[in-house]
Amino acid sequence: MIERDDLKAAVGSGLISEAQAAGLASLADSRRGARQDLAAGDEPFELFRGFNEIFIVVGMVILAIGWGAIGVLFIEGGNYFSRTVAFAVAGAVLVWLLSEYFIRRRRMVAPAITLSILWSINASAGFSAEFSQPFMVAQQDFSSLPLPLALTTLSLVVYWFRFRVPFAMAMIALGAFGVALVWASTTGGSPDSFEDLFLLSAGGRFAWITLLIGLIVFGVAMAFDMSDPHRVTRRSANGFWLHVVAAPALVNTLALTLLTGDAFALLAIVLGIFALIAVVIDRRSFLITAVGYCVTLAFTVFGGDGGAFTIFALGLALLLLGAFWEKLRSRLLRLLGPVLPLSRLPPSV
Repeated sequence: MIERDDLKAAVGSGLISEAQAAGLASLADSRRGARQDLAAGDEPFELFRGFNEIFIVVGMVILAIGWGAIGVLFIEGGNYFSRTVAFAVAGAVLVWLLSEYFIRRRRMVAPAITLSILWSINASAGFSAEFSQPFMVAQQDFSSLPLPLALTTLSLVVYWFRFRVPFAMAMIALGAFGVALVWASTTGGSPDSFEDLFLLSAGGRFAWITLLIGLIVFGVAMAFDMSDPHRVTRRSANGFWLHVVAAPALVNTLALTLLTGDAFALLAIVLGIFALIAVVIDRRSFLITAVGYCVTLAFTVFGGDGGAFTIFALGLALLLLGAFWEKLRSRLLRLLGPVLPLSRLPPSV
């Protein structure tokens, strides 16, 4: 194993540059964080690296509550809109400085997620105060919301480019969903019910927009995954969080449409295709979020005994997949090898 002293010696001898040494050290840290103590074929997942990160997150949450209370006192002392914007700018500076230390320098996972959430909340408050119309929103007129939502999403893109927090990718995807749905509701009429957001047979563009953005998010997730098939860098973590967002969007639209039309057999086929895709790309996160929605939908659509048996069947299917995932994936890759870019997919065990 190459130690830090070996890298320093290599730089001192002129064998590699300081930039190359830093890159190797960063790659080694990413590999240890992603693969340490994982069984072969397992999917890396990390929310925190130790209780100290939880300790820091608690401190951040308390700090944010105190900052918000100070903001209320500050805003009450003058013009609501101008003071809210000014306080949001100050909040952005504070979150940015904390991110520089806890993300760029300390490379902490849980604080990075927390700071991403705080950044989005702060940006949303500032842009909403500047560009939205609260009186129109109070009267259920949301035509002023797409711009502040879009600017908040854009600010998350800037934040991601600086700090490369994988969780921020999920928030960017959710922001894109929010902008598209609010824009559709303000330009094409509000949906008659919540189901119309995901029902292809309903009037309006909501379900098609949801399906399209779900496909785009899935495509971006696959681009990240295929650029890091061995899953040793943060590109893989970006893909993980994007899959978490993409799967429910795709399944919601297709499943609700099929269930409304009593096409239960087709729904089973669709879920089977999703399971096949998840196994081939080796993403349990893609499948678990899709099935999680179906479990919720089973109670609301089937109800009673039908819902209970459906959930039981889904749970049994997940257990079987979890137990035989590696073997099933190995056989699928051998079967589909001629038509799949195997070099861009995680290797089978």
